[in-house]
Amino acid sequence: MTNQSPTEHYLADALQTFQVYKKLAERAFAQITDEDFFKTIDEESNSIAVNIKHMAGNMLSRWTDFLTTDGEKPERNRDIEFVMLPGATKDEMIAYWDRGWKCVFAAVEPLTPEDLMRTVTIRGQNHTVIQALNRQIAHYAYHVGQIVFLAKHFKSSQWQSLSVPRNRSAEFNAFLEAKTKESETARQDRLNEVVDFARKSEHGS
Repeated sequence: MTNQSPTEHYLADALQTFQVYKKLAERAFAQITDEDFFKTIDEESNSIAVNIKHMAGNMLSRWTDFLTTDGEKPERNRDIEFVMLPGATKDEMIAYWDRGWKCVFAAVEPLTPEDLMRTVTIRGQNHTVIQALNRQIAHYAYHVGQIVFLAKHFKSSQWQSLSVPRNRSAEFNAFLEAKTKESETARQDRLNEVVDFARKSEHGS
């Protein structure tokens, strides 16, 4: 990392951030039943499935031909992303989710520092590539937070924590310090470390 330029570091960090949010959401909806996947908590809320449908629709629109076409594709029907059609299955929605993320990574991974100040458009408004990346990171983080909230609500006391459990911050800091002493090749990423800590805490080990 120390040999990276600021722009190289930014691109690597942006890519990793997308990967972390994808994994966080998947660890949330993997914990719930198929029924809860499509459940809403009130008439105004979206289900986890609807959040996935909207995110994937956004991804396919924003990242297809990212550098050369407007991010709001003419064929996109945003309103229908918030309507869950009868007969939809969890497997179908996850496949659509994977298709959306594949489009994200296919667009982001080839970006170079020279691309960052290029101009792209979203709904006819100019954005630098940096602005477009930041816009989508913030958007996906917003909806992943909703997914995690809903999954935790439905799972209740059986929820496997994806963050530091309450009143365990000091223990987690000590846990991380011990991890740091291990070899770099043996260390996990931060989300894995949090889940590992939460699991050990639940089992009293």
